[in-house]
Amino acid sequence: MAYIGKDPRLSFTGIARYQAFTGDGSTTTFDLTYATLAGGQNDLQVFVNNVRQEPGASKSYTLGLDGSNDVKRITFNVAPEASAEIYVIAPGRETALLQPGSNSVTTAMLQDNSVTADKIADGTIIASDVADGAITGAKINSTFDISAKTVTLPNTSVTNDMLAGSIANAKLSNSSFTLNGTSISLGATAEISAGTSWQAVKTSDFNAAAGEGYFVNTTSATVTATLPASPTLGDEISIIDYAGTFDTNALTVGRNGNPIQGSAADLTVSTERAGFTLVYVDGTQGWLLKDK
Repeated sequence: MAYIGKDPRLSFTGIARYQAFTGDGSTTTFDLTYATLAGGQNDLQVFVNNVRQEPGASKSYTLGLDGSNDVKRITFNVAPEASAEIYVIAPGRETALLQPGSNSVTTAMLQDNSVTADKIADGTIIASDVADGAITGAKINSTFDISAKTVTLPNTSVTNDMLAGSIANAKLSNSSFTLNGTSISLGATAEISAGTSWQAVKTSDFNAAAGEGYFVNTTSATVTATLPASPTLGDEISIIDYAGTFDTNALTVGRNGNPIQGSAADLTVSTERAGFTLVYVDGTQGWLLKDK
């Protein structure tokens, strides 16, 4: 459809604003509820008792800032008399809406940093929109918050050289390992004995420990060797008659609550030059002789 004049889609005429006051004979300032147009006091029509007033410092009134620094305050040079009818009319203005033509806004027209991330909708920029090599290291923040993201790396992207000394023991799924029934923390040290750990000659009662061997001398008196109270499967203890006197002064092996050869009784050894090894199996048979 044809129009005479400007296309109504591109322009409109504002509606004039009206506001009334009442004088009291002493008040000279009156604040409008709306900001005036760019034309200032010359854009207003101010009437007192239906008589239009002339703007100007030496005339009837001036227009200035109110308490909020908005151009809304009318100040009369002389206070309008009591009950005077005051009204103000701000005329409407024709405003044109300028619409840039297609492809008319170039990058040179945009001020630096004028387009922020808030102005770009999520998902607007995809990988294919970014040219190879367009994003350099200088354009990337030194840190990223990816706590809410899942990062998947290629299987071969992390090498041993990248991990050396960087993973604490506490970050591993297992923080300890078991050696001969003993739990050892990662980073700790442990002594690994090759075979039986033989001890110095025993001449009096003693507590035997798993993995150890004992030369027992009963020349002067009988000796009792007490077995461990809480052995584990495979624990071994070896004993040898040091002076060949077990037949004179016998050796007693104290069971310490566990069976020996399936019997709930201590073991007495009275054979000269006897030598034997006990191996723990379970709570039923307890300590068994390794060799007979």
